[in-house]
Amino acid sequence: MTNPAYTQSLNRLIDELGRLPGIGPKTAERLAFHILKAEKNEAMQLADAITKLKSSVRQCKLCHNLSETELCSICTDTRRDKSIICVVEQFKDLIALEKTGLCKWVYHVLGGHIAPLEGIEPSDLTIDHLVSRIRSEKISEVVMATNPTVEGDGTALYISSLIKPIGVKVTRLARGLPGGSQIEFASGAILTDAILGRNPLE
Repeated sequence: MTNPAYTQSLNRLIDELGRLPGIGPKTAERLAFHILKAEKNEAMQLADAITKLKSSVRQCKLCHNLSETELCSICTDTRRDKSIICVVEQFKDLIALEKTGLCKWVYHVLGGHIAPLEGIEPSDLTIDHLVSRIRSEKISEVVMATNPTVEGDGTALYISSLIKPIGVKVTRLARGLPGGSQIEFASGAILTDAILGRNPLE
């Protein structure tokens, strides 16, 4: 909300910061004043970081993870077991799994889950590319790490129906993950149990 006591540029910064998730009007105002009071070099470094983020970060052409090059650091890591693909909904899920230190596989980021009521169909996700990867690469196992929600389970079952005829083993993370939860918010201990106890997807 515009404050007539502030300059136009300060009001604009407060408005833009307020658009960020979890940032209310008061927090946006505090952040704006912090930036205003900071050394010019410090403020410019923040602006430059945002500019570079938007201009440099793209999707890995193989797994759709975030990357600043054609292939992400996980896809180019020679220590990874490239015969196992772990399928996740979002980048945040990949990051949460990686923090456990147990994942030596590669990934495939779907970009969401199937949700017809929300207008999200299989064609809106990277499912076709996933199936192409499985057909063209020497894949022994596909780990379904979609969220344990109705939409996540439905997405996992749909993908499984496309993969099983190819003859590749399909598993999913064990139910250490509570139904209806989100992978990105799960603790490291819960994710560890889920990864180690993954089961065949029926």
